[in-house]
Amino acid sequence: MAGLSVILPASNEADEIGACLEALLGSSPKPGYGSGSIPVPMPIEVIVVANGCSDSTADIARSYAPAFKGMGWDFQVLDLPHGGKMSALNAGDAVAHHRARAYLDADVRLGKPLLDQLARVLQTDKPVYASGDCLIAPPESFATRSYARLYARVPFMTMGVPGCGLFGVSAAGRRRWGQFPDIISDDTFVRLSFAPSERLKLRSAYVWPLVEGFSNLVRVRKRQNAGVAEIATLFPDLARNDDKPRLGLAKIGSLALRDPVGFAVYGAVALLTRFGPDPKDWSRGR
Repeated sequence: MAGLSVILPASNEADEIGACLEALLGSSPKPGYGSGSIPVPMPIEVIVVANGCSDSTADIARSYAPAFKGMGWDFQVLDLPHGGKMSALNAGDAVAHHRARAYLDADVRLGKPLLDQLARVLQTDKPVYASGDCLIAPPESFATRSYARLYARVPFMTMGVPGCGLFGVSAAGRRRWGQFPDIISDDTFVRLSFAPSERLKLRSAYVWPLVEGFSNLVRVRKRQNAGVAEIATLFPDLARNDDKPRLGLAKIGSLALRDPVGFAVYGAVALLTRFGPDPKDWSRGR
């Protein structure tokens, strides 16, 4: 039966989970098929996996149960005593009813049309990976504002389907792997499990935040690089699907001339990521 399970891992996301769920509830049109003006609703379920939380993430999520019931969607909250995003994803997968899956981070805000578009394109017998148009949330700090201007223009963001905090896979696509492995970067692992021709970038957008502050940018980028290197070591066959464009000299020069301040901040983060000491704390800073 056609349907979509949305799995939302959340560890100490009390400040984020409400707005994330409200964006889901605000989806318009509701996911579904139909002809003419009479839509046929598609079964949707949302599974929040609160993992290792010491705050009110799970309670806040549970408070949205009546609203999801009113939408006609199934909704449940799993409250796991231990943290770990991969274990949270696996726990969500274990109870999901629909074979097409979407994986959503708590700090992401879906645009209204996106869930419908995502649900529709994943109802296929073919292996498909899909995400929306990633828009970077307006940063608060000078360093992140400067970095974001450059990051939004690099080929990985403008030419690919990065799936930053949101990606969906069809049933055939989900069969590409079993459980999520215990690795750093789930989004890279899933994206590289699909050939470039199997990845779809949808028209609608979602909003995704960068971390705030220079030191947080360096820490998170070090974690991203470590995650990519880990996958290259553990899953070398996935390298054939890596189509990440490189920044050529012409593109570098264009970016530097267009935004010298942003380029300087972006370059400094890159240099410290490569040559600076590894952080003691890998957690995402906000």
